[in-house]
Amino acid sequence: MKLRTKYILFVVILHLLTLVLAWFIFIDNKIYFIIAEAFVLISAAVAIQLYRQLVLPLKMLLQGIEAIKDKDFNVKFLSTGKLEVDALIDVYNQMMDELRTERTRQEQQHFFLEKLIHTSPTGIIILDFDDRVQQINPKALQVLAIDEKAVVGELIGELKHPVFAHIKALKSGETVVVKLDGVNSFKLQKSHFIDRGFSRHFIMLEDLTAEILAAEKKVYGKVIRMMAHEVNNTIGPVNSIMQSAMKTDQLWAGHDFDPIKDALQVAMDRNQNLNLFMRNFADLVKLPPANKQPVMLQKLVESVVKLMSIRAEEKGVSLNLDLPEEPIKIMADEQQLEQAFINIVKNAIEAIDGNGSVTFAIDPKEKKLTITDTGKGISPEQQVNLFTPFFSTKKDGQGIGLTLVREIMLNHGFEFSLKTVAERQTGFVIYWD
Repeated sequence: MKLRTKYILFVVILHLLTLVLAWFIFIDNKIYFIIAEAFVLISAAVAIQLYRQLVLPLKMLLQGIEAIKDKDFNVKFLSTGKLEVDALIDVYNQMMDELRTERTRQEQQHFFLEKLIHTSPTGIIILDFDDRVQQINPKALQVLAIDEKAVVGELIGELKHPVFAHIKALKSGETVVVKLDGVNSFKLQKSHFIDRGFSRHFIMLEDLTAEILAAEKKVYGKVIRMMAHEVNNTIGPVNSIMQSAMKTDQLWAGHDFDPIKDALQVAMDRNQNLNLFMRNFADLVKLPPANKQPVMLQKLVESVVKLMSIRAEEKGVSLNLDLPEEPIKIMADEQQLEQAFINIVKNAIEAIDGNGSVTFAIDPKEKKLTITDTGKGISPEQQVNLFTPFFSTKKDGQGIGLTLVREIMLNHGFEFSLKTVAERQTGFVIYWD
């Protein structure tokens, strides 16, 4: 029973009882009866006044409590003129002011944090209590090339992107740098915060690809230049001495020295091969900026196929074309792109044991070219180091073919990937702008 009901019930019973007693007084003494009636009327007036002074302010404060429950901190009350009630009202009004100020401060901080997360140059992924993706900012979506609807609400361990497997394995406070496809490198840092008494995780994702590639190129460029300098300083004088010896007829007047002459010729040929070997490495460092011009993509692909057809036939590999009829023009350096295609097809042919095929397919809608081979495929261990300078899966490989392809693609600003998607199905995919 509410306090107001108790108060009204008490006052009504008390005054009814007083009226009944006054009736008995009326029989014996009418003057006392009149006095008793006057007392009842005065008591009723006092009760009503007390109701207004006590119960109504309490009712008003109850309305304020309801406003607090509804998180409406704009409800305030005026003073009643009663000291005790006004003290309560003052405390209530002060509390509402502080709550309103605190809520405004928290909303401003929340909006600032949301804006900071949204515009951050670092990818941020926020998980809920069950390690489901609750929020992911635009930078993370861009770096991972995924759609927000495909990840929000999903368990971190059930998402297919390989980055999420590394995130799941991370412990709070740990940092790791992962290289997924031989090109793209990411720095992952996992931390946690307390939300309503429970721990929640968030991940900071930073794309280090550009920085690592630049540092890598600086290092291997320095090594190549040093090697080329030393090799050229040695090969030049040695070849000059051997050529002079070969041209001196007096040394070869008899036939007894023919084996020596042949040996010198072999040495000169090997020096030339070594010089060519070093020039191939130097091309990685001296690659000029792409001179982009309109290039007919189908024509370029057909030219590469014709160029590589003899080598393919020798190994029993067929070169297939799946090209659209509508001409597709892209902005590219034709010579550089042709060299990249040649290296890709060469590797694809060499990866096939026995009969097989290499297929060129162009998708105009997605703006991508896919070169697929039916070779033995790429292992996970090889995948990580594919585009690393000097790394090769071939016994006598120099490790510059795919590195040159990487440099040409980066030179053009094209996105690319090389991976085995199924058994005997390895694809090199190139996306143009």
